[in-house]
Amino acid sequence: MSVSVALFTSDLRLHDNPVLRAAVHDADAVVPLFVRDRGIQRAGFDAPNRRAFLADCLRDLDAGLRRRGGQLVVRDEDVVSAARAVAAETGARDLHVAAGVSGYALRREERLRTALASVGCALHVHDAVVTALAPGRITPAGRDHFAVFTPYFRRWQAEEIRGTLPAPRTVRLPQEVTGAPLPERSEVTGVSPGLAAGGESAGRRLLSSWLNGPLADYANGHDDLAGDATSRLSPYLHFGCLSAAEVVHRARHRGGSGAEAFVRQLAWRDFHHQVLAARPDAAHADYRPRDDRWRSDEDEIAAWRTGRTGYPLVDAGMRQLAHEGWMHNRTRMLTASFLTKTLYADWRVGAAHFLDLLVDGDLANNQLNWQWAAGTGTDTRPNRVLDPVAQGRRFDPRGTYVRRWVPELAGVPGGAVHEPWKPAVREAAPDYPAPLVDLGAARSRFERARGLG
Repeated sequence: MSVSVALFTSDLRLHDNPVLRAAVHDADAVVPLFVRDRGIQRAGFDAPNRRAFLADCLRDLDAGLRRRGGQLVVRDEDVVSAARAVAAETGARDLHVAAGVSGYALRREERLRTALASVGCALHVHDAVVTALAPGRITPAGRDHFAVFTPYFRRWQAEEIRGTLPAPRTVRLPQEVTGAPLPERSEVTGVSPGLAAGGESAGRRLLSSWLNGPLADYANGHDDLAGDATSRLSPYLHFGCLSAAEVVHRARHRGGSGAEAFVRQLAWRDFHHQVLAARPDAAHADYRPRDDRWRSDEDEIAAWRTGRTGYPLVDAGMRQLAHEGWMHNRTRMLTASFLTKTLYADWRVGAAHFLDLLVDGDLANNQLNWQWAAGTGTDTRPNRVLDPVAQGRRFDPRGTYVRRWVPELAGVPGGAVHEPWKPAVREAAPDYPAPLVDLGAARSRFERARGLG
């Protein structure tokens, strides 16, 4: 009996999974393998919110495999050692895995190739499993990646996204393989109280609900903070509970301006993956150095982390992050701009805090969005500063989003919540902190630091 291994990484799904589909097609029996990688744990990426969400994902994936006659095999050790052991135990001749873009993922592939060869098992790496287009699929003339989104997006739109694959009807597991017990969310401490449920089943329900309603108005409503009119699909895309290719196809099938705007956001996700694939060091080093001499005021950084800056929209975003392990994209941009340009603190400090809490904490998108906000990344206007008061008036004009997350301001009417320095606001919200910095002085400080003034 021939055996293959499907090594799940960021593709925790049955539907439209080229890795699983190829493993099922190539052999009589398949080991669906997930390794709770100690390398990732040591690197600090095993944060509580993602660990809890992952437990949901694995249980849902296992249930789906069991309905098809299989079972998820979980190992808790070094991923390369586990894959080699499973291949040796079962006599597997092929192991399939999704391509990654981080430096760690690329090193893992090379280690897997060498270790598996020693037991007569071939490694097959599949592109366009995590993203809609493979990172190296399109490149500009004379360069290995696009550094600006707009020309990338023009090419991306013209490319054909691969077709989607059905979930396998049956998955036959070889008898001689065993695994560890599945993790449970209840075992994880330090989880955000409002964390969403994980898993392919939850993701597909959310996707269908999104496509059947809110998507149509996405172009107009995606920045409406009070309306919470974004898809909230990012955690399911990060863990691969949903296929980016399938989401693109289904959104395009719906059509309309909302679908076009939404698909553009999926292209941004692909864009960041192709940047990191070409420049893995961008996960920790400036993509475009600006000779910044970042400030490190621990009291200011602590106030930012805890949502106590005295700027209500910033604080609302940071408190939403702590409660849900997720934050609206508009406030992600604003809170990042506030830390890096208003407080002039290192973007790596903010990126690390986000990775500690974000359930969708994707290395490519998190780090490169932070660099975009800091002006050290791909932004073509690297010195723009987002004003938290102006942003509040524009995207939360009635103050509904702010009052949802900053209860100290519950008694402040309407958009007045965005003016915390006014005496009437101070009187209505005595427990809310005064503004941490003066916006005008902070902007001048930033411009001087960047040599603009």
